[in-house]
Amino acid sequence: MAPPAPEWDLRKLRILRALHQHGTVTATAEALLMAPSAVSQQLSNFARQLGVPLLAAHGRRVRLTDAAHLVLHHADEVFAQLERADADLAALVRGDAGQVRIGAFSTAVAALVVPLVTRLREEAPGLELRVREAEAGEAYDLLAAGEVDLALSLAAHAPTVRDPRFTRVPLLADPLDVALPSAHPLAGVPDLRLADLAADPWIYGADGPWSDITRAACEAAGFRPEQAHTATGWPAILALVGAELGVALVPRMVSAEYTPGSVVIRPLEADRPRRHVIAAVRRGAEQGGGPVARVLAALRAGA
Repeated sequence: MAPPAPEWDLRKLRILRALHQHGTVTATAEALLMAPSAVSQQLSNFARQLGVPLLAAHGRRVRLTDAAHLVLHHADEVFAQLERADADLAALVRGDAGQVRIGAFSTAVAALVVPLVTRLREEAPGLELRVREAEAGEAYDLLAAGEVDLALSLAAHAPTVRDPRFTRVPLLADPLDVALPSAHPLAGVPDLRLADLAADPWIYGADGPWSDITRAACEAAGFRPEQAHTATGWPAILALVGAELGVALVPRMVSAEYTPGSVVIRPLEADRPRRHVIAAVRRGAEQGGGPVARVLAALRAGA
């Protein structure tokens, strides 16, 4: 039968280390604000826990045994590791370390999340960000299931502000511009209105957030858009526009990044259509200065 494993006690290990540093029980007791008898008792108990003698009589004083020196050799590594653990915990509490999983729709990944990752890589290298592309509505399912820690979505497809599971944080109102073929008769007309394009064929998805946003914006301008072609990816939508197959609403987060030469992007200043981008976390995660709160604050600043 194997002998029982030694019982390590960090407090007693610190006392042993102090004795090695100060040389006598009396000096150790003074340094640690303890009674000499308490120092001796703690070290005797520690020796029993470890199953080896730690002190030997040496005249009126005591000396450390070989076993004690061996223990102290490892103690240096133990306390160094504890210092590193303290530093890591402090960084975690400050939000400078830890892992945060982000679920975001595709344009938010490019316009908001990638700059966020780049910035925090320099400001908080101990933070690990994991990005997962998800549809606007799906991001909340992932958040509720615990598969992501922060969701980027559109307000129109988010749970209500009364949902007790989440804290919602508005990030930005992304203007909607209109994409026209460069040869379109209205491509250079000043003060273009959305209603001016009521008779044009439109390009947008068959369903999902963007089709809802397009229909709602056009209906607010007084017409129902005639859908000529169906596409969901922005490169496909803009390629169809460039081929003179229709017009499309495009968020400025997209038009700023990708616009082919055959397409003209026109702002709609008079109509001012917007889509509202929000972030959400599980309720309470935005407090306390932890990693999720740190990432959320950086995301708001970047937005």
